[in-house]
Amino acid sequence: MNKSSDVKAGRRAAFHDDGKVTLEMVAAAAGVSPSTVSRILNGTAKVSADKRTAVDEAVARLGFVPNPVARGLAGGRTLSVGVITQTIDSPFFGSALRGVEDELSRAGYSPLFVSGHWNVAQEARCIDMLRSRRVDGIIVLNGRLPDATLTAHAQQLPVVVTGRALKASGLYALNFDDFEGARLATQHLLSLGHRRIAFIAGDPRHPDAKERQRGYRAALQAAGLPLEQDLVVPGQYTEDSGRMAVERLLDSRESFTAIFAANDQMAFGAALALHRRHLRVPDDVSLVGFDDIAGALYTVPPLSTVHHPVYELGQIAATAMLQLLTGEVPTARLPAPRFIARDSSRVLRTR
Repeated sequence: MNKSSDVKAGRRAAFHDDGKVTLEMVAAAAGVSPSTVSRILNGTAKVSADKRTAVDEAVARLGFVPNPVARGLAGGRTLSVGVITQTIDSPFFGSALRGVEDELSRAGYSPLFVSGHWNVAQEARCIDMLRSRRVDGIIVLNGRLPDATLTAHAQQLPVVVTGRALKASGLYALNFDDFEGARLATQHLLSLGHRRIAFIAGDPRHPDAKERQRGYRAALQAAGLPLEQDLVVPGQYTEDSGRMAVERLLDSRESFTAIFAANDQMAFGAALALHRRHLRVPDDVSLVGFDDIAGALYTVPPLSTVHHPVYELGQIAATAMLQLLTGEVPTARLPAPRFIARDSSRVLRTR
């Protein structure tokens, strides 16, 4: 049978039985073997440009949709990557997940998202479940799993983890400079003349929370100011914890002219507490946050904050995973933090 007959046969075959287009039909239409089609679709074929074009045209003409599981199994992969976030509805992690999804989909991979809820046992169950699904690699967005656990898993399949400074074979870590970001935020308020700066801390079990508090302290020290422990109040990185922290500050009668919240969500809660006590931002109290999540620009007034490239974090984590899967050594780094001054902070008015 010549190539012309193959094409005709492929066209007729596309409408046989249940209407499902098969790999064999594409092969017949393109005038190549099914194994050649499979290798071209998997990206492993070394064939002429004419054959590749013929297969691409046949796929488009027949409307063939490759089965990603079958393709992956043929190459020893499932073309899926497990992604452990902490709270899937978080405005912070949501941007990171979108970055992961966008980058993986461009490479033909699908993410499988699960939540660890900042719980070591739950994160461990997530990893077990993802491995049972035969994912090709796992991305862990922050979390509390011990470094040794992540290192051990990286011996079995590639692991990318964020929020840590960790080096191990088969593992790539991405860490944001939380210390410098917090130092910049505090320095911004100091430059506006504020000296009584309250700090709403994050969950102390999070490494980034410790670094942000350390940056706040370092900026005060560089300005020759003592750390006023009564101005440091605990938070849990949630809006409600920010609200309660400011209520405690106001009830304590401690004087302050500015607040630095260790993340934007707590800053949102802080703004509500100030509003309920008839205090205006920034006329009565300047307010800054950390992360620059989507809502920060749309608060009233818009929130001054440290820009954390969260979407880019997801993209870079996914790119690093794809590089590990192809045997490359990732080299990408997160951009340095930068402070964005908006309308929630102003020069201190002397009374």
